[in-house]
Amino acid sequence: MTKIEKRRKVVLDLAVTLDGFIEGKNGEVDWCIMDPGMEFLDFLNGIDIIFYGRKSYDLWGQFTPETDAPVFEIELWKAVHSKEKYVFSKTQKGADSKAIFINDQLVEEVNKLKSVTGKDIWLYGGANLITTFLQLGLVDEFRLSIHPVILGDGKPLFVGLQNRLNLKLVKTKRFSSGVVQLIYHLE
Repeated sequence: MTKIEKRRKVVLDLAVTLDGFIEGKNGEVDWCIMDPGMEFLDFLNGIDIIFYGRKSYDLWGQFTPETDAPVFEIELWKAVHSKEKYVFSKTQKGADSKAIFINDQLVEEVNKLKSVTGKDIWLYGGANLITTFLQLGLVDEFRLSIHPVILGDGKPLFVGLQNRLNLKLVKTKRFSSGVVQLIYHLE
């Protein structure tokens, strides 16, 4: 009997406000709760690749917390930076010491990475890359952590989608911080 290899999933994992924003109107994310109970390190242990848009990579792909940051935050960023990083960009080409840049053939490149044996892939974002992945049917799982805040304005999670996506709720988690995590798969 042959063993069937599990195909990697592309997991969209994001913090989002109750009113659907991933950033405030000035790019602020100070509303995002870093709750160790949310098991984010467990999530990071289940992936080995991170997909970034170029702007998100420039902002967060090489972020280093302050030396006096909580130990949990330092460990989290160390785990993030231990992953293989791919940056989708129309302008930046090649690779740097920390990332590989993908400029074209997005579907082919993503499917190639999904077919290689390994852990799941985190679609970090930004919003334009998320929209592109959704329109191309490349997101396998939605892991959204809804934070108990309403911003009223900012960068919405989903913009410019052309088609409806029907999702099936597969798991919910509630945390003492007030964050509710919803995990969906495509129907």
